[in-house]
Amino acid sequence: MDSPLLQPYRGPALHLPNRVAMAPMTRSRADDATGVPVPLMGDYYAQRAAAGLIVSEGIWPHRLGKGGPGVPGLTGAEHAAGWRHVTRAVHAAGGRIFAQLWHVGRVSHPDLLDGELPVAPSAVAITGERIYTAGGERDYVVPRAMSASDISEAVTSHARAARLAVEAGFDGVEISASYGYLVSQFLSDSANLRTDAYADRVRFAVEVTEAVAAEIGAGRTAVRVSPGNRLLGIVESDPAPRYHRLLEALGGLGLAYLHVVQSGTYAALADLRPRWQGTLVATYDDQQPVTPERAEEAVRGGLADVYAFGRAFLANPDLPGRIAAGAALNAPRESGFYGGGAEGYLDYPRLGEAVPVTAG
Repeated sequence: MDSPLLQPYRGPALHLPNRVAMAPMTRSRADDATGVPVPLMGDYYAQRAAAGLIVSEGIWPHRLGKGGPGVPGLTGAEHAAGWRHVTRAVHAAGGRIFAQLWHVGRVSHPDLLDGELPVAPSAVAITGERIYTAGGERDYVVPRAMSASDISEAVTSHARAARLAVEAGFDGVEISASYGYLVSQFLSDSANLRTDAYADRVRFAVEVTEAVAAEIGAGRTAVRVSPGNRLLGIVESDPAPRYHRLLEALGGLGLAYLHVVQSGTYAALADLRPRWQGTLVATYDDQQPVTPERAEEAVRGGLADVYAFGRAFLANPDLPGRIAAGAALNAPRESGFYGGGAEGYLDYPRLGEAVPVTAG
């Protein structure tokens, strides 16, 4: 099948054999007590190594950044050793993988943080939603507003985690500035009520990105944003000028890519694409079905250089091959999304397989 998604991509920093990326998806299979990846995770990512690029599930770069049971971390040698097993498996299968650094900020709970309060730009709780912990569902708590030293530590922790990621064999890192987590909270009207220098809502995002780029090189650094997304109590009034400023600040760094999630009513891709001269990765999350055909339209029409699939890649480890064959896609099974073992994780078949093959 002649699909633009199957064409190689060669950007200033990113060279891919195809334009089918795997978006970051929380799977909650790491050791909950330590956040260390388990061997099963190497099999999972290696199964999907046909992707032009894999972006890992969110990884906490700081002990207060954990957002749920079984979420992996990257703060020390034990974490790096666990991730090294994953990256070696992906590379042995011919793939490329970036680590997503994911500090959740206020989207946490003392049950997940050894009794400590979550941190956030301001002491504003999420209302009308609940969080899942090992002890069951809990109401969100009022977070602790970050001090200047807390902010500095959060910036440093992202850079330190990026260095560990490269040492663990990742090809780069993607900073999560999306979906209502810490960096997104600083970008938000509703979560950031500060009156100091961080009342400039793009400042923290820029500082984190610059620190990571300085540590591992801009060509190994990427940023993911979801302009106008309203999950987790986030409000961004008039997001366009805010993201115009952010892109202006990041545009000269030479980043590996910008990952734009389009959701809500703001046509982020059409607005931001002309303002970003580097590689742009797109994801649609706007309640419309995401099919290979829709992703092809985004690439063919110039809105994106690469398209990152979520659930389609979760359920189809050989997604590029299925696109090439014009084959039907496996349907994801929600019962296996979070936690557990191989079921709903490693048992989605490739084309022609009755039983899936794992990396071992």
